[in-house]
Amino acid sequence: MESVELTGVVLLAQPIGEYDKRLVILTRERGKITAFAHGARRPGSAVMAASNPFVFGTFSLIPGRNAYTLRSAKVANYFTELAASQPGVYYGFYFLELASFFSAEEMDAHEMVNLIYVSLKAILKGNLPLEFLRKVYECRIMAENGVFAPPDQPGSMEQSAWYALQYTAACKVTELYSFRLSERAETDYSAYIKKMLKRTVDRPMKSLALLEVMTE
Repeated sequence: MESVELTGVVLLAQPIGEYDKRLVILTRERGKITAFAHGARRPGSAVMAASNPFVFGTFSLIPGRNAYTLRSAKVANYFTELAASQPGVYYGFYFLELASFFSAEEMDAHEMVNLIYVSLKAILKGNLPLEFLRKVYECRIMAENGVFAPPDQPGSMEQSAWYALQYTAACKVTELYSFRLSERAETDYSAYIKKMLKRTVDRPMKSLALLEVMTE
């Protein structure tokens, strides 16, 4: 069968059998897909390095009835340095799991893939506190999926927090992590996002539980 070329990011990689892996890949063209990487755990495998979370690239895949088979990959970024970023790597895993929650098959995921890339870069850059970065990511991923809207009026919220919510939901992804807030405004900003996320995400995030343990 003829292969297809899909560009995206590996959200999840699970061992299957003795040498294989099951991958969940968020692709720009076809949304979230499942792919099997046969022999990915075998020493010297051509697909070993590409069969890991955080890997961005173009994947050559053979379509099957319910899943794809990974044939090869042209990797743009492995994000290997993220593993040494503590606790940044745990935020990274949470970002991937939240993206998996919001993604589906056959969706246009161009902006979602871009959002993950920019967000992982922001973790490594280290210019923003990770908890604030997390709230910005949560806000934007909800906005990308049509389940977030800032309040019509600031009400008791700090004015700058209200403006920041509007900015986060609508700015270019490349400009997402370019602002800071006062302590009071950040508290209001984070509280509103937390409230909206609680209404939207109806199951516990395993990576979030681990993140909270690692950052206590």
